[in-house]
Amino acid sequence: QVQLVESGGGLVQAGGSLRLSCAASGRTFSSYAMGWLRQAPGKEREFVSGISRFGGSTSYADSVKGRFTISRDNAKNTVSLQMNSLKPDDTAVYYCAAHSTYSGVVITAPHVYDYWGQGTQVTVSS
Repeated sequence: QVQLVESGGGLVQAGGSLRLSCAASGRTFSSYAMGWLRQAPGKEREFVSGISRFGGSTSYADSVKGRFTISRDNAKNTVSLQMNSLKPDDTAVYYCAAHSTYSGVVITAPHVYDYWGQGTQVTVSS
């Protein structure tokens, strides 16, 4: 198992930036494909970005391409999401998630992730 704890959320004006971090503990971090997902009020949880076990592959939702960057540091057991040019539509609770795998896949479907953090609120004001 792996435990995930997010940090870095907050309130920011449109056009601003935030950096989310997720610290993992437990089983070997490089055994997991990692992802960031979000859920806005009244909406389903949606994929934002994902990264493969060793960081060789990444994927982004169309709505965040060119603005968000995912990265991971397996030596520090962390995965991060740099969010630039934030928009009010980015307002949501952001979750870090992990999927146990031996392959180099990037997981884009929320239901595939096995472990979830508690979430961190991101609010973008207009």
